[in-house]
Amino acid sequence: MCIYYTLNLVNMNILQELYRPSLSLLTDLYQLTMANGYWKNGMAKREAVFHLFFRKNPFKGGYAIAAGLEMAIGLMEGFSFPEDDIAYLQTLKGNDGQALFEADFLKFLQENPFECSVEAIPEGTVVFPHQPLIRIKGPLYQCQLLETALLTVVNFQTLIATKSARICKAAAGDTVLEFGLRRAQGIDGGISASRAAYIGGCHATSNVLAGKLFDIPVKGTHAHSWVMSFDSEMESFEAYAKAMPNNCVFLVDTYDTAEGVRKATEVGKWLRSNGHEMVGVRLDSGDLAELSIEARKILDEAGFPDAKIVASNNLNDDTILELKRRGAKISIWGVGTKLSTSYDQPALGGVYKLGAIRGKDGEWDFKVKLSEMLIKVSNPGLIQVRRYFKNGLPVADMLYNKEQEIKETQLMDPVNAGESSLLPDHDDSEDLLIPIFENGKCVYQSPKLSDIRERTLQQLADFPENVTTLGSPTEYPVGLEQNLYELKTSLIQKAKAQ
Repeated sequence: MCIYYTLNLVNMNILQELYRPSLSLLTDLYQLTMANGYWKNGMAKREAVFHLFFRKNPFKGGYAIAAGLEMAIGLMEGFSFPEDDIAYLQTLKGNDGQALFEADFLKFLQENPFECSVEAIPEGTVVFPHQPLIRIKGPLYQCQLLETALLTVVNFQTLIATKSARICKAAAGDTVLEFGLRRAQGIDGGISASRAAYIGGCHATSNVLAGKLFDIPVKGTHAHSWVMSFDSEMESFEAYAKAMPNNCVFLVDTYDTAEGVRKATEVGKWLRSNGHEMVGVRLDSGDLAELSIEARKILDEAGFPDAKIVASNNLNDDTILELKRRGAKISIWGVGTKLSTSYDQPALGGVYKLGAIRGKDGEWDFKVKLSEMLIKVSNPGLIQVRRYFKNGLPVADMLYNKEQEIKETQLMDPVNAGESSLLPDHDDSEDLLIPIFENGKCVYQSPKLSDIRERTLQQLADFPENVTTLGSPTEYPVGLEQNLYELKTSLIQKAKAQ
């Protein structure tokens, strides 16, 4: 796949700029074979509703951060089947050696524009299991064809944004830099991770292309290879100071960390005499707690109390917490592999399920998927999420079917049948899913990424500490509205009787 890096500041459609006008073949083959089957059975244009959601909070935490919507919008805006896509599909064969798809079906794909109506929860919102992040209503075949691509975008970015939020919480107000490009899963993995990490709270990235595309601040120091390219560590620091006097963070652990810090202070004095100030030093190996304490003492005694100590080397939320517990004097955290690859949980596990389809009588036929595992039983209807507030702070979320009346009294457990709780006292509420597309036309303008990041920070500040804690979180109240629960129960009983 050719990848084009062009930036259009007037109408920035990131996904199309990175790749190509249409990504409709970014899908699993069975989506196309099902679409073909719908067409053959006269069902392709029947109106359907699908929900994209996840079943468990990632990282054994109490929440997730919604992310990836802007790129999902790009996917849907570019939904089409140009000539080269059709030409490729014409080459696919069935097990009899004949064409897999009929020419009339491919013509149908090419001639029908995107018609779906889409609602979604804005990026940077705190979300919970079973809540639709995106709800899509439109022709059955189009909803089906969007499944794989939407999941790959939203799953990954939501996962990374959540991981970033956890790391930033562990850092407790310190600066966190995303350093993961070199370890990310390919070009798209690196770019998407940088974007999502910024949404989650990171202050900057080392990824220069992500900085250009998304207007994320970029930060960086130098590598061990710079030091090793010179005859001595002191010479390397002096050369870097002369070359980059306004960006001097010296990597001090190439040979001997304490000696490296002392040499950095000597060069820092030269910088100061020439009108510049050393930013700080970076530690990348060894016992970061002990070394940072020693480095802080050396810097302070040499007259650099404001110099920063940057740490890197396989950092994660748990290691940051431990280093802080031990009194580390680190003020900037460079987090790479464990953030950008979501090292301790490689996938969110988001799913995409049918909630309703129009019957021949024009009425909605609500659908539920059964499973031996209760957590996998889907919710029927056209689901909306209502968040309730008390004194401006969230107290509970309710999932309800837009096609039914709402009883705002109880929250029915979405997994454990029959279990319920009273809806907490509240004085306000809002519906989280907002219009994105109406009949194929985009009606939503994605905010600036910095505004999305601020939304994340404000949302996390509003939620109770026992929900956002990195330890053992308290489960935030999320439940089904009573009429929706009764609809689900009746559909389950009906399906089991078949």
